[in-house]
Amino acid sequence: MKKLLLLVIGCLFVTGASAESEIFQASLIPEIALHEKSVHIQGVTLSIWGENPQSALSLGIVNGSTGYSSGVSLGLLANYAQSYEGIQLAWVANYSALHFRGLQGGAFNYAGSLNGLQFGLINVAATTAKGIQLGLVNIIQDTPGWFERFPNEVAPVMPLVNWRF
Repeated sequence: MKKLLLLVIGCLFVTGASAESEIFQASLIPEIALHEKSVHIQGVTLSIWGENPQSALSLGIVNGSTGYSSGVSLGLLANYAQSYEGIQLAWVANYSALHFRGLQGGAFNYAGSLNGLQFGLINVAATTAKGIQLGLVNIIQDTPGWFERFPNEVAPVMPLVNWRF
């Protein structure tokens, strides 16, 4: 009897956990989608404009991620996230408000806290522990001065390349 009760309780936990996560999301906009925007997606998202917490491959015109998300986001125009780990590639912009770890590539890239590589025309990081920026204008806002800690960091603003290690 105890084993049966434990089995039933275990099944309830597994069923509850799977109800909070889905493997596929399709959306026109965040409010018109297969799943609500609070549902975590672990798999693939296809969107005109999507916005979910995710560990997924995101393909769309605008890909949005909430909370801590990870994976690969390939956006025709833009990718945005609160915190993201992985790859964000878009023609126009990639934006990660709090933390970004990985690779951002687009015309404009922003990371609140960068740990990785940004390449584009304009790259901005509010702060970085370890990061490299390659582009026309590269900004690491919390760098104290020009070449003060060279070779570990370069400057607040640099053309072509900027880094901190």
